This record gives sequence, structure tokens and C-alpha cells, in this order.
Amino acid sequence: MDYQTLLEQVAEDIAPLIGSGTPAEYIPALASVEPRRFGMAIVDLDGNVFGVGDWRVPFSTQSITKVFALALALAEGGNSLWERVGREPSGNPFNSLVQLEYENGIPRNPFINAGALVVTDRLQTLTGDASSEVLRFLQEESGNPDVGFDAEVAASEHEHGDRNAAVAHFMASYGNIDNPVPALLDHYFWQCSIEMSCADLARAARFLARHGLRADGSRLLTRSEAKQINAVMLTCGTYDAAGEFAYRVGLPGKSGVGGGIVAVVPGQCTLAVWSPGLDSQGNSVAGVAALDRFTTLTGLSVF
Repeated sequence: MDYQTLLEQVAEDIAPLIGSGTPAEYIPALASVEPRRFGMAIVDLDGNVFGVGDWRVPFSTQSITKVFALALALAEGGNSLWERVGREPSGNPFNSLVQLEYENGIPRNPFINAGALVVTDRLQTLTGDASSEVLRFLQEESGNPDVGFDAEVAASEHEHGDRNAAVAHFMASYGNIDNPVPALLDHYFWQCSIEMSCADLARAARFLARHGLRADGSRLLTRSEAKQINAVMLTCGTYDAAGEFAYRVGLPGKSGVGGGIVAVVPGQCTLAVWSPGLDSQGNSVAGVAALDRFTTLTGLSVF
């Protein structure tokens, strides 16, 4: 498949949508990003990368890092994690406390904020430095040692993190948080502040297209665990618009409020797209459209 020509066609087709939507305003460091940015990259199973637009420009990955934290927690600690977090779509906003009360402090899935905090808590217990473990993994899998934290974004998250603190303390009251909440929040905010380009992100997620195999050929996850993560990405990876994303795109995907989305074609390639303008659910307007156009042109999907 001629990925480069395909990407150029996708970019041309969705060009009228670039700049649509609104950058995340509740994190000031993200609100000032130029909304007409757009980049997209594809990485095949051999690590060859193709890109268009701003595909080499770093951006704030935000919730996309939850995928990698989940993979590391499963690799280090096994399936016992699922005793503390579910695998069902929430149907509520990503920072909601509503379901936690009547479900005894067990989050619906690992990609809403409550679930991601449980995953980070588990990874912190297993490694002693959750955010650094995620960063190191992303540097190694992307092949880019310059992938790093954005201190301004992390500080902004801290300053506006009251809801996440409330969620963490609420789960701690049910015994579902093991580490001190302030330390857990530090690692969570630093993890969400990691900056990567589309090229970096598509490379880093390649293990999910390779059924759990890392870039160096070693196995991070079993085929079954890689399948599990892809499945939860499909059903829960785009906030409370996962059904619409599955309908339009038909691929496992995880979005972030920085405007990025990573998607996986198991056994074939990974994709990353970035455009800061978000829809009302917190997903990139142009990003979703680009992935929709990619699967329409190629016929590649899990369906």
C-alpha cells in the first residue's frame, strides 16, 4: 500500500475541517495552541514511517498516555489489575464521579480519569516511579530520546486538578488506591504532560499492531493482552463518543484533549493524527475525520 500518497489524499479531503472545533480551554497551556495545526503519520509493522502536515511537531498527548500506562501495568502485574477497574464504556464525562459511588469505587474502564488513576496507582506500586516508567517506554519504543515532559502543562494540570483529586480521594475511601493521593496525582499529571509528535506516537504504539511485540522484538504483552487493550480502546478510548468513533472509523483508538488520536490496525500498522480543535466530547474534529477517511479509502478496519 502506498501510505504516503494515501496520507496526502486524506489531508486534502479533510482540509475544510482543519481548524474546526475548540482547543481544550480548561487547561490554559492547551488553550493557546494554534487550532489550524494538522499532522498525521502511519507506521508499518517494520517501523517505516510516513507522514503529512505537522507530523513531526510535538504536542501534548494527554489521555493517550493512558494506553501505555495500562500496557506497562499489565506487563508488570498481570490481570489482577482488572479486579480494580472495569472494561465497560461509562456513558458519562471522563472526569465524572457519578458512577463511582454506586459501584463502590471501581471505575468503569481504564481510560476515564478514575480508571487511569487506578492504573497509575498500580504502576506506581509495581515500579516506584510510574511517570518515569511511561516516559522511558515511550522514548524507547518511539526511538526518540527527546520525548519528554512539558513542565508548563503539568503545572497547569496541577493548578486545575481539583476534580481529579476528588476522584482519587473518593476511590481511596473505598480502598481502591494504595499510594498517597498527592504522590499519585503528581505522577498522573506528569504522565499526561508528555509531548510527542505523530511520528513518535505511531511508532510507540506499534506493539499493539504487532500483537504485543516491542520494537526490539521482545515481548511486552501476550497476544491475548494486546487483544484486550485493543478491545478496550475500541469500546472506551474516545470518551463518551466511542460508539460514534467505532461506527465511523472502525479501529481501536485513544484520543486526548491535546487533539491527538492514536489508532491501531492489528497486524498491519498504527496511525497517529493531531489537530487541536475538539468536538463537544473532547475528540479532535479533523482527527476523527482523517481516520474516518483513511478507513473508507483503504477498507482497513477490525470489521
